[in-house]
Parts: sequence; C-alpha cells; structure tokens
Amino acid sequence: MAKFTTEAVRTLALVGHGASGKTTLAECLLARAGLIATPGSVERGTTVCDFDPLEKSHKHSIQSAVVHFEWQARRIHLLDTPGAPDLVGNAIGALEAVETAVVVINAQNGIEMITRRMMQWASQRQLCRMIVVNKIDAENVDLPALVQKIQETFGKECLPINLPADGASRVVDCFFNPSGDSDFSSAQAAHQALIDQVVEVDEDLMALYLEKGEVGPEQLHAPFETALREGHLIPICFASARNGVGIAELLEIFVKLMPNPAEGNPPPFYKGEGASAVPIQAVPDPSKHVLAHVFKVIIDPFVGKLGIFRVYQGTVSKDTQLFIGDGRKPFKVGHLLMLRGKDHVEVESAGPGDIAAVAKVEEITLDSVLHDSHDEDHIHMKPMEFPQPMHGLAVEPKRRGDEQRISDVLHKLASEDPCFVVEHSAATNETVIRGLGDLHMRLVLEKMAAQYHVEVNTKPPRIPYRETITAKADGHHRHKKQTGGAGQFGEVFLRVEPLPRGTGFQFVDEVKGGTIPTQFIPAVEKGIHQVLASGPIGGYHVQDLKVTVYDGKHHPVDSKEIAFITAGRRALLDAMMKARPIVLEPIVNIEISAPETAMGDIAGDLSAKRGQVSGTDSLPGGTIVISGKVPLSELSNYQGRLKSVTGGQGSYAIELSHYDQVPPQVQQQIAASHKSAHEEEE
Repeated sequence: MAKFTTEAVRTLALVGHGASGKTTLAECLLARAGLIATPGSVERGTTVCDFDPLEKSHKHSIQSAVVHFEWQARRIHLLDTPGAPDLVGNAIGALEAVETAVVVINAQNGIEMITRRMMQWASQRQLCRMIVVNKIDAENVDLPALVQKIQETFGKECLPINLPADGASRVVDCFFNPSGDSDFSSAQAAHQALIDQVVEVDEDLMALYLEKGEVGPEQLHAPFETALREGHLIPICFASARNGVGIAELLEIFVKLMPNPAEGNPPPFYKGEGASAVPIQAVPDPSKHVLAHVFKVIIDPFVGKLGIFRVYQGTVSKDTQLFIGDGRKPFKVGHLLMLRGKDHVEVESAGPGDIAAVAKVEEITLDSVLHDSHDEDHIHMKPMEFPQPMHGLAVEPKRRGDEQRISDVLHKLASEDPCFVVEHSAATNETVIRGLGDLHMRLVLEKMAAQYHVEVNTKPPRIPYRETITAKADGHHRHKKQTGGAGQFGEVFLRVEPLPRGTGFQFVDEVKGGTIPTQFIPAVEKGIHQVLASGPIGGYHVQDLKVTVYDGKHHPVDSKEIAFITAGRRALLDAMMKARPIVLEPIVNIEISAPETAMGDIAGDLSAKRGQVSGTDSLPGGTIVISGKVPLSELSNYQGRLKSVTGGQGSYAIELSHYDQVPPQVQQQIAASHKSAHEEEE
C-alpha cells in the first residue's frame, strides 16, 4: 500500500438521521473510487459498511463502520454512522476521529431530530461541517424550500457549493467553475455568495477583493479552510446516492476543499493527574512521539478485541512498542490494520490523520490513549461525552447457571458501546442494563442471543432515584461492644450540609488533637460511603452533600477499624435524618416525532405524566417534533402508549436533563416500600 503524507489524508464521518442514505452514499463513493465494482444494496444486505448480521437483518446501520480508499493521490478515511436516535453513541464516537462531519439530509424528510443533534455536537467539537442533501431525485422534493429551512435552522453560513440541474439529473459547480443555471438558482450567484462569505475571514483578501472585484479559487483555498474551521461557512452539496448524481463532485470537494490533519484542530492531550495535569498539544508530525486515541472498540467473534484508533502525532509501525494511558508495560504492534468494513487490510505504518487498528490487546479500552513515551506520567485525553443511558431493563438468566456467562457477555457489550451500561444493585440483587431507548435494548438482547447464544428474562427495573439533604445537621454515634475479650470502641461526631445539585460528595477531615487517630479516618470515611451507596429513605444512592468529621473518641486497646466504620455509618444516618432528607428523581429531555394529527393527544399525555412541552417543530410530510421534559418514572411502557396514540408512527428519544425532588406523596410511597422490604429481610 502506498504511503501518504499528512497533507494527503482526509478524515470524514457521514452522520445524520436514519434513512438519509448514508450507507448507500458510502457505497457510491467506494464504487466511484474503484474500490468495489458496483454499489451494494442495504435492502439486499450487500453493502461494505453494514456487514453485521443484525444490520443485514434490520436493514439499517447499528454501529459505525470504518472504510478507507484512495482518490486523486489522497487517502480518505470515511466513517459511516448509524442514524437512529437510540444509537447515537456510535455516531458521537466517530466525531472524535475526524476533521469533517458530513451531515447527510434526506431531501424528502428535511431536517430531522438527529440532523440537528449532529450539527450541534460537531460544532461543540469544533469540527468542520458540510451538508449533503441526498435523494434529490425523489418525488415531492422542494429543494429551494429545504435550503431556506437549512439556513433558518443552522444559519446563513450554510451556502450551496453546487446545485442540482436538469431536473436533478446532474449538479453544477458553484466554486471552481461557476457557469450555467441550476434548477432553482444560478451557479454564479451561488459562487458570489461563497466568495462574500469566505473573504470575511481574511482582511488582506477582502481588501484585494474590494479593489479588484474578484479573486481566483487558488486564492480562496486557505481562507476557505479557515472559514470551515471557524464555522463561518458550512457548504451544502447535492447528490443522489441512488443514481450516482453528485458523487464525483463530492469526491472533488473532499480532496480539494476539506481540511487535512495538518489543517485540523486536534483535541488536547494531558500528562499527569487531576488539577496538576499539563496539556500537550499534538502536532501532526510523523517524526515525533506517537499520540493516538482509541475511539472505538469491537469484540470480534473471530479476531477478538479490536482497538480502532486515530493517530494525531508520530507514526505507528509494525513492531512499535506502545503504552496505554498510564500503563507501565508496553505492547508490541504485531499486526497493524486499516479497515474496510469487515475486511482488515494489513499495513506497514499509520501516520498523523490515519485511522488504524490493533487486535488482541486486552488492555485497550474505549477512550484509551496510545503513546510511545517512556515517561512515568499518565497521558490521557478529556473523556468523551455521551448522552447518559436512561432506558433500563432488569435482566435475569433464563437458565440456571448462566449468571457468570451472562455477566461476561454484558461487560463485553458495554466495552464496545459507550451508551450501554451494566449496573448491579446490591439492595435488590438486580442486574440492570441501560441504554438510550427501546430499540437500543432490543438490539442488545438480539445480539446476546445471536452472537453469544445466551438468553435472559427481562422486567422493568427500579427507577434510578437519588437521595440528598436540604439542611445542615450534626450527627453522632458511639459504638461500644464488649464480648469478654478485646472489645470494640469508636465514637464519631460529624456535620452534614447540602451541596448544589450535581456536585456529588465531599469528605472533610477537621479532627484535631488526635481524638480520632489518623489511621482510623479512612475507616470513618468507609462507613460514610456505605450510607452513600444505600440512603436511609429508599436505599438509593446519596449525592450532593458535604460531610465534615470534626471530633470523636478512641480507646487505646479496643478501638479498631470495624468500630469506626460502624460509628461513621451510624453518625451519618443520624445526621441525615435530621437534615430534612429528600428523594430526587431523574428528569429527562424527551423528543417525540409523530404525525401532526397526534399533537394534542401527545401534549395532553405528557401533561398527565407530570411533563412539560417546551417546543414544537414542523417537518415535511405532516410530521411534528415535540420537545419537553418529563420524569423518567412516568415513561414506563411509553413506546406502547405512543404507538397507540400515533397508529404506530411515533418514536421518541430521551436523555438525562437533571434530578429534581419527587412529590411528597411519591416520597412517602418510596419510604414505606423501603421500610416494608427492610422489615421482611429482618
């Protein structure tokens, strides 16, 4: 395989709502580049990117897929991502590996839920963004209205860089060779709008433009890149992946106008821990130390664990010795791979901008940093941010004896998916899996059965309530136990005070004079953490409080660790019950897509569930998107309710907004239920 300079590499992610045609678009690009003979079909299960059996069965992308190909002496790394709201974790992860987010919009459906979210997430990561309007040859498409809607939603910086012509049977260039008319505007007018937008980021070029009245495309290249990086320009391209219209032009835009890794804005790396961590700026120089980021992990049934990473600095070659984060033992790169869907192409090296993979390195985890520095400091990045999984199912094995096997499978799945978590509640002895929605959970269960041959029974889980306090209070407990021999003695005085919502927990040691010896302070804190894990009202996790231990007593013979654990636990329980404890419930942001005719029923239903509607947005085809907030506890079996109200045409997505106090009657029910369960155990 030919070697490519950093300037000859492009990294792009195809993102957008489901059914916008991202996978088919990727097929057309691969076929045009000569990598495959003809584009595959999603319906027939023959695409390069949707290679997983579940993807072929469901006929849509479930995970992000990585492909690479060459075009005009450039290496292009392309990531095809899922578009279902429940599967956005994979799409967000893909944004961490690229310079450019290519947001694909279905010309028939217009701007949809994930369209807006991906534009927002890409902007937050300071990525270059471009929009591809796909399916321009479909029926009942109003492209001028769609462009206007795009500009209203995302800003006037969204400008066409090419335009459909001759009934969407071809596209005309508006940047390099602007000539002729399109189906709804002239290429020259679009070209003028592009120039006016681009020159605004370069004062010298603007002065030249005002003086001469024109500038050449070669003079626009650098400011064009700057405008992309600053979000001052978001090009709009038109294409039809179904018949190949605009595909060659799209490749031209990728190689000539999209930024290479040397022009990108790499995320900061850090050396060290906590507040003392020192930022390291990655430099896209192949001769420097290696800095690479693992943005995706796959557990392949044949290959094992596959860590997929983006190189930001240095060169990874076969036999390179790499460290993982703060690991002290390096691993040797035996086989360096680049991916084309399910196919693994072995390569000699990967430089800045390249996306590569290594197999069978068990220590690699999602978000790991790979480096070849022998320093003792921990090298890491700011953790990737994902929506918090709130949709839960309690699971238990169908067959006795499968407990350990199911646990192993669930943790493998969690290592692949950043928005899938596994929890175990000691209080209820309940294993709970959480994801982003009903579809997410169904796919997890299908994968467990199909790939790992394990099946589980499911039921609704306990709502992840939290407990906290609303006032300051003091707590005290003396633990004294004498059993004939050596006794147990420990006494603790502490105070609690509430912290702002979302702060967490703070422990402060203000003991003076050795009234509690230093070696027993960790035992006191351990007892406190036992209460935090299972609060006094409902047995839920306690958050947002500060505990200050300020006094106590000890015995030179009888004081032991267990005595101070018990004293710390009961002193905190004493203080919390005086500090007006409350139960908090998760409030989620909800976004519902449904026919306009169901608007009244949905709004009324949300109101009955203690929810609030915060906004609505009309989409083409009589669809409306309703945004609001609602307690998670009110959404049990909401998918079934929504299907009933909308005739099976509604869908929704949720993400955590915040925690808020439950109504008094709900807290009373929670406390009574917890007390009853406690009495039964005793």
